[in-house]
Formats: sequence, structure tokens, C-alpha cells
Amino acid sequence: MKKFVITSGIFLILSSFLIGCEENIKATEDMKKSMVEKQEKKIPETLKLIKKDENTEQNEEVEQEETVVDSDGLTVVNNPSSLQVVVNKQRKLPDGYTPNDLVIPDVPFPFDPNDPKRQLREEAARALEDLFEASKQVGLDLHAVSGYRSYERQKQIYEHNVATRGQEETDKFSARPGTSEHQTGLAMDVSTAAEAFALEQTFKQTPEGQWVANNAHEYGFIIRYPEGKSAITGYSYEPWHLRYVGKNIASAIHEAELTLEEYFGLVP
Repeated sequence: MKKFVITSGIFLILSSFLIGCEENIKATEDMKKSMVEKQEKKIPETLKLIKKDENTEQNEEVEQEETVVDSDGLTVVNNPSSLQVVVNKQRKLPDGYTPNDLVIPDVPFPFDPNDPKRQLREEAARALEDLFEASKQVGLDLHAVSGYRSYERQKQIYEHNVATRGQEETDKFSARPGTSEHQTGLAMDVSTAAEAFALEQTFKQTPEGQWVANNAHEYGFIIRYPEGKSAITGYSYEPWHLRYVGKNIASAIHEAELTLEEYFGLVP
């Protein structure tokens, strides 16, 4: 009888212990599940905050997917005045488009002060002034070389390049009229006296070129045609070609090493 009582007592103790362990395990699992659910809830909230932050840019990005196609099979963008408009070999500006807020930024140019290619859209021009001032503070000698180009001017440049270098070679570096970023008024080519103000890939090796590559995004600019991305952008590497998109988007593109096409999901 005593043996039965002792055995029963031991059984009850072991049962209580096992039940307690199971409850602890279940409590631990519930706690882990709760933590995971909380983390999962935070992710979309974080994405919302990022999107909200990006949407604070003036004239922030608008829908980039267009449906209007011209006779050449090119998409005609319907947001030409957006600071984030994507123009490339597949996407063109509407016929007759001219920005209505072109100004001349107060930065050094190596040519005639009356040349229209000194112009940029106002917000981009002010940002370029800030970028140049910052580069000057660290002893660099940047010069602006080529900004806004009208459709007619781009047509002249493109046709001259085709006549002298052939169609295939020209299409590697020169935009067909209507598809040039310069017509948006948001792009500026930059160089330095050390390069004789030329637009060459050797700009990458200069102190100015290295500084621009590492810091342009802080002022809202990206290297529009980065190295190793010609299959996406359609153009050879251009370390001198700065495109204004706003600080938040420029920083996101720079940090992720993306092109404008990749950022907006418009890879050809």
C-alpha cells in the first residue's frame, strides 16, 4: 500500500512537472509568435514612412507607366514636367515640350554667357549651385559644360554625329531628338579645367570626378549613366552627366547602386 502511495505521488509530481514544461514551452512559443507578428507589422509601416519621406520632394514622382505610343513605337511620357520623369531610348518627351522655368545657375561655365545650354530648371539650378559651392569648399574646380538643349538643337547634334561617326556608334552616346535628358532641363554635364572641359570617361579619375560620384546624391543629383549599366540605360558610361531627381530619390539610387530605370521598374 505504501509502495502504491509513493508511486502515485511520484507520478503526480512528474505529471505536474511535464505539464509545467509544456506550458512554459507554449508560453515561449506564443511570445516568439507575438514578436514575429510585431516585426511583420513594422515592415509595412517602415515602407510607408520611406514612401512618405520620398513623397516630400517638390513635384514628386508621378505614375511612370504610360500607354501613349508614337509612330516610331516609343512611349510618350505624360509627365514631362515631373522632376522624376524618365526619358530614354524607349520613352520620349511630347512634341514641342519646353520647360517653363529655365534659369541660369550661378556656377562657372567655360563659354559664352549667352549660350542657352547654360540653363536648367529652377530647382535643379539651385541644387547645382549648392553642389558647386560644396565642391569649392574642398578645393575642387568644377565647371558646368552643357545643360538644357531644345529639340531642334539635339536634332542638329544627333544628325552631325551620325554623319561623322555613323548611326550605330552615335546611338551609344547621343540621344535621338525628343529622347534627350537635356531637353528636360534637369541634366547638366560637368567637367574640370584639368580635362580641358572635355566630356570624357577620364573625368572619373580626377578629384572632381571622384567627389561628384561620391557626393552628388546629397544635392539631389545622380550619375545618370553609371558604369556597367549600358544594357539598361542604353548609353555608355558618362561620369560627367548629372541628372536632378531630388535628394531622397538620389540618395536611394546611390546607396542601392541603381539606375533611374531600375528604381522606377522601367528596365527595357
